Amino acid sequence: MKNPVPLALTCLALFSAALVLPAAESPHAAALEAWRADRFGLFIHWGPVSLKGTEIGWSRAGERRGYRGPGTLVPADVYDNLYKEFNPVNFDANAWVALAQAAGMKYLVFTSRHHDGFSLFDTQASDYKITSPLSPYRRDIVKELAAACHAAGLKFGLYYSQPNWHHPDAFTPDRHPRYLAYLQTQVRELMTNYGKVDILWFDGLGKTAADYDGVAINRMARELQPHLLINNRNGLPEDFDTPEQRVGKYQDTRPWESCITICKQWAWKPEDTMKSLEECVRTLASCTGGDGNLLFNVGPMPDGRIEPRQVARLKEMGAWLAKNGESIYATRGGPWHPTKKAASTRRGSTVYLHVFHWDNDVVELPALPRAVRSAALLGGGRAIVRQQNGKLTVAVDATARDPIDTVVKIELAGSAMDIPAISLTPLVKATASDIYQGNLNDFSPAQAFDGDPATRWATGTDTRQAWIARDFEKPTTAAHVRINEALGERVKQFELQYRDGDAWKTIFTGEKIGRAFTKTFPAVTAREFRLNILDSSGGPTIAEIELREK
Repeated sequence: MKNPVPLALTCLALFSAALVLPAAESPHAAALEAWRADRFGLFIHWGPVSLKGTEIGWSRAGERRGYRGPGTLVPADVYDNLYKEFNPVNFDANAWVALAQAAGMKYLVFTSRHHDGFSLFDTQASDYKITSPLSPYRRDIVKELAAACHAAGLKFGLYYSQPNWHHPDAFTPDRHPRYLAYLQTQVRELMTNYGKVDILWFDGLGKTAADYDGVAINRMARELQPHLLINNRNGLPEDFDTPEQRVGKYQDTRPWESCITICKQWAWKPEDTMKSLEECVRTLASCTGGDGNLLFNVGPMPDGRIEPRQVARLKEMGAWLAKNGESIYATRGGPWHPTKKAASTRRGSTVYLHVFHWDNDVVELPALPRAVRSAALLGGGRAIVRQQNGKLTVAVDATARDPIDTVVKIELAGSAMDIPAISLTPLVKATASDIYQGNLNDFSPAQAFDGDPATRWATGTDTRQAWIARDFEKPTTAAHVRINEALGERVKQFELQYRDGDAWKTIFTGEKIGRAFTKTFPAVTAREFRLNILDSSGGPTIAEIELREK
């Protein structure tokens, strides 16, 4: 494993398409660019399961198709009857919308129906819904929220799950066509009965468009809502990618949006661990710096209110954006790729540098192919920016720095938009026996060696044995290893190996890895090292492997 990479000299410029876009040619294209400029939205996961404080959908136990999620499980017969007790008398759609706006968010996406099959709208396709006579509430949540968004001028989006673990026909060999008709009916209702819908956020990763009748459903949705944006979870690429619970990689050739929770769970959980303001702001800046959006999730409480501490955190983000929003909204990512130390955005001839960590009172970056005309702290204040010998250095007095994110506004003598994006991380040569759905963008083996715990190498869900190897391309001495699993403790037996000619030799064997496995061993010098997983309770997924001499 490499040492932490400084924001400095060992950088490789990776060429990408120029960020100057042609004029929008259709209402849909205009809507996509407007959404991209918004950068920040509110995601809301809610339903009767909030009564239990467990995860939405995934905590429903006894699912006959084998889905069993993490954490506490609720018996299916109990889960499926929670709606008869769900009475959110303090739900106020206008309050939710006002909070989104106070947080500086420009759009809202709400879970109309999750995998558990319960509809929070007045559907005619099922009696398992909020307006059922058996529900004590019997109000159409989607209708009220849509009206509040429209009145406030906030873009309105709907999450809709194609999986349905409550429906008897879903994905059965003989009755699945009836389930597809149910999907068609519900999507048509959502696109017809609630005014303008800006975003349709599907959640059916793992199956094909044929499994969901994706082509026909998406075509119908766009005919009903010509401006509609659709994500990539209906078996089709559509408008934007959706990395989950992590900041997406730098990508300026196709729109993307990270969906990330403010706490650990998507649905409300009492005393759930909440992200600090530092984590929240840096996550937003890193998403924007990677040329993506952030869809930030809250889970309302059973009575309909958003938890007060989450409200306070979102308002703190809004206060930060009131001062620094110029560096977020209507910008594009780059010219430098984001790292844990910094991110950057750009608009016209301006570059906004977001500094999270300072080394030796300055930050060093690769020089830009444009002269620096001026520099200052965003909002006022002195910043010194110089370019020489292939480096750009930034200095700000320690008393003037923001401990969360110091934003330096750099004016160039020419456009910042056609500068090819610059990577600050050396390329890693890594291979693996298996990659989840062949997805090299999101789950490549190199991501287990990139120094970023938010990225990971992942294998197929049914994989029980796998290996991942790092080629250092020259003899490298290692005497210590740190390995972090990304999801729980799946690995049950493994060995760390090195290549000796054509053979792999074992340094040591082990059992559990978990979140923070470390071990020191007699020094070994080799060009290539391998983690060989011999047994795992689920598809192995590794966030980080670090090999070092000391």
